[in-house]
Amino acid sequence: MITEIVSKRYSNRSDTGNQNVITADEKNFPDTSGNLSEILFITSFPPRECGIATYSQDLIKALNNKFDLSFKIQICALESESEIHNYSEEIKYVLNTDIPDAFTELAKKINNDTDIRIVLIQHEFGFFGKNEDEFHQFLVAVNKPVVIVFHTVLPHPDELLKSKVQKLSEVSESIIVMTNSSSKILIEDYEILPEKITVIPHGTHLVQHSDKELLKTKYRLSGKKVLSTFGLLSSGKSIETTLEALPSIVEKNPDVLFLIIGKTHPSVVKQEGEKYRKMLESKVEELNLQQYVQFINRFLPLPDLLEYLQLTDIYLFTSRNPNQAVSGTFSYAISCGCPVVSTPIPHAREVLRNDAGIIIDFENSKELADAVISLLKDEQLRKIISSNGLHRIASTAWENSAIAHSMLFEKISGVQISLNYNLPEINLDHIKKLTTDFGMIQFSKINQPDIESGYTLDDNARAMVALCQHYDLTKDENDIKYIKIYFDFIKFCQQGEGNFLNYVDEQKKYTEQNDSTNLEDSNGRAIWALGYLISKKSLFPEEFLPVLNEAESILQSALLHINKIHSTRAMAFAIKGLYYSSIENNSVSNKELIKKLADRLVQMYKHESDNEWLWFESYLTYANSILPEAMLCAWSATGVDIYKEIAKSSFDFLMSKIFKEDCINVISNKNWLHKENESIPSAAGGEQPIDVAYTILALKKFYDVYKNEYYYDKMKSSLNWFLGSNHLHQIIYNPCTGGCYDGLEENYVNLNQGAESTVSYLMARLTVEKSLLDDQHYIQNLEKNSKSNLQEQRSK
Repeated sequence: MITEIVSKRYSNRSDTGNQNVITADEKNFPDTSGNLSEILFITSFPPRECGIATYSQDLIKALNNKFDLSFKIQICALESESEIHNYSEEIKYVLNTDIPDAFTELAKKINNDTDIRIVLIQHEFGFFGKNEDEFHQFLVAVNKPVVIVFHTVLPHPDELLKSKVQKLSEVSESIIVMTNSSSKILIEDYEILPEKITVIPHGTHLVQHSDKELLKTKYRLSGKKVLSTFGLLSSGKSIETTLEALPSIVEKNPDVLFLIIGKTHPSVVKQEGEKYRKMLESKVEELNLQQYVQFINRFLPLPDLLEYLQLTDIYLFTSRNPNQAVSGTFSYAISCGCPVVSTPIPHAREVLRNDAGIIIDFENSKELADAVISLLKDEQLRKIISSNGLHRIASTAWENSAIAHSMLFEKISGVQISLNYNLPEINLDHIKKLTTDFGMIQFSKINQPDIESGYTLDDNARAMVALCQHYDLTKDENDIKYIKIYFDFIKFCQQGEGNFLNYVDEQKKYTEQNDSTNLEDSNGRAIWALGYLISKKSLFPEEFLPVLNEAESILQSALLHINKIHSTRAMAFAIKGLYYSSIENNSVSNKELIKKLADRLVQMYKHESDNEWLWFESYLTYANSILPEAMLCAWSATGVDIYKEIAKSSFDFLMSKIFKEDCINVISNKNWLHKENESIPSAAGGEQPIDVAYTILALKKFYDVYKNEYYYDKMKSSLNWFLGSNHLHQIIYNPCTGGCYDGLEENYVNLNQGAESTVSYLMARLTVEKSLLDDQHYIQNLEKNSKSNLQEQRSK
């Protein structure tokens, strides 16, 4: 029995559902074991040095980080007689593509391996050139669904190439390409069915966006305007195009340095040695550019590479191949914030449109020089292009690539694969980055705090709640410093009459916005935060007691104005604050105030609700879940049954409006949901992290009271919204920075990582963590009681 409970409660299940799983024709598999389904990647893999090997390594790492509880990735490394390696990572199979019989043997192993459910092949024609017929026979022989990733898609094929690709398509369950251009070519030139093709862009790394000047100092490049390019060198990169442009660039920018990062491609070395690099070195001497060009002749570790890209002022991509479908080097540069000048490969034409970069013609040194000179003299233009590029490339983060691949696996597998999102480690880095000695800064530009945006009571009140949650879970004494900062800010905002102001500028002065904005909600949030802090009194060390006593004094002063509060949500926040403070100080006066506020909400509910509309107002707007949660808190504090009844009916009504196909879809800030227009579909986008977080807090409260699995499941699936289970299937929480993006729009994610969104995610994440820990204690007690009962029965 205990084992069944553990399995049920800790399967990290997701509510994304499996209703739409497509069974592969004639490739169904019985679930013969309790093992996770395996996805076999057939690909080149490090230490082999090639772009596809690196690509696969990055993708597999992302898949494991997000979904290793959903399926298991296995690797079949591609080798040849000239490319044989010892692997540091676990490799299940090796395929030597120069040995014809090896294809037949691998097909047998795959067919006999009941754990393998899908075979994914990273395809480049050069991998199988000597034994293309054997490769095709291998695909025919494999009785598992096959996914082929085309890294190259050539337009205008001759009949032989067209036939080869069509045969590959016929034996595959799905085809992945990385650009819309490649998809269009497959459909129009190769006559591949559109429904067989999935576009998943080349992945990119999330980066911290470190200070450019500090990085230049680290690499001894201070005072330089850095141009760079990177990748395994070959003549196809046409780096000489840049070298021939450099004299004109240097003439107007004598502080320029061009970095050529990367060793020569191993395949090129085997064919012609270092002929291409030597040609480049000769050209540098011929043009007297020795002091303006630096070769970094090695394969850089990823962290070093990303730092070089972040210190780069302009990235140059000069491939001479018009049919190069995609470039990982190009993608990585944009994700690091580099303004990019590029030749017009299909990938560049898609990504750099609308001021996200500059396109030049192939092998045109004059155009390249003009573009670089223009960018170097206009820092603001570089910033605009960098920002546009980051927003354009954001959806291609490896985390999002992992989600897209996993959704495809879920659809095509012969057995059901349920996607269970892994919980990221709790990360306070961005919280601390946003916090000064005075308080938490309101906004960020991407992940850089914007001190000019000032501070708000709202953000600091929420931050104090979140850090109290964190301290409750971890007992990390470093949290106390931040709790004190946020508390002091709340104290700073309180006026002589007990009420609070909300907006403070970087000079620590109240702004005019306080006079033009209704501050009732802000005052309610302050009461909530103070009450929550007081409720944790027993956790803190004795030396923190004066702060807690002062918090009680500030709260009592604030409560003098509580009768003036009429905003629905302000009343709800105040009820929560009074409820939490009553945990430590269950006074009659607090209980009476809770009743007074809750009774107002009861009257609002009775006035607006009917059989179909079970709500307090004639519309659903922001922070909706605060209202039923507050009613449940009121019942917990007072025992008045009508509060509990209204809490449940209103909350269940809200859940019916914001959950679609088991995914949360909170009310859009583009248009509220009105009672009279309830049947009109809501606009896509305009979803705020704070609304999802408040819903998670409410679900935890309802689960604690009702012990209903429905609330538990919805709490976990709501957290998945931050992790990619949303209408764009993109991450909202950034695990690299510890920040949370500011909003989910119809077609994009707002990449700014401000205080409201970042604190909201942290509150949500800690709430789920607390629920999991509570359940662990619950299960441990069950096990303990079960053993005790068994021993008692044996003794009798």
